Amino acid sequence: MTRRQLTHAQWKFIEPYLPIGRYGPYPERLREQFEGVIWRFRSSGQWREMPAEFGPWPTVYGRFRIWRDAGVFSALLEGMVAGAARAGRTDLSLVSVDSTTVRAHHDAAGMRVGKGLMGALEEAAREQEEARKKGAARRNRTDRTSADESGADASSA
Repeated sequence: MTRRQLTHAQWKFIEPYLPIGRYGPYPERLREQFEGVIWRFRSSGQWREMPAEFGPWPTVYGRFRIWRDAGVFSALLEGMVAGAARAGRTDLSLVSVDSTTVRAHHDAAGMRVGKGLMGALEEAAREQEEARKKGAARRNRTDRTSADESGADASSA
């Protein structure tokens, strides 16, 4: 009994992304091994708990590592996104990018800034840092003064 997790159409889409080496895997076992990887991540089970119908667990795990290192899963995801975009079935409302996930210097984003603008930006950053330091010093001075006055009030009572 085989636990098929992929339809034939899904397998036809996935199969071209999987590299077949000179000495293996045999194409008839390739699908079982891929479905073993799917089983592992769907079930959250350990590799050693994998049902025998997917093949020996060390073989499936080794195949997973080869595919991971070769970038098969990234290429498969990119292919799925490209196919969905061609079919007009992409839903970008599910994409969420905010400052907790994206941290890049402006050079990393390809932004080109003239020397004059860059100088003005650096000057503004310096001014902002100085203002922050002055504000912190003022708060510290105010906190110490408040603590001294409350200590003086407590000792005079």
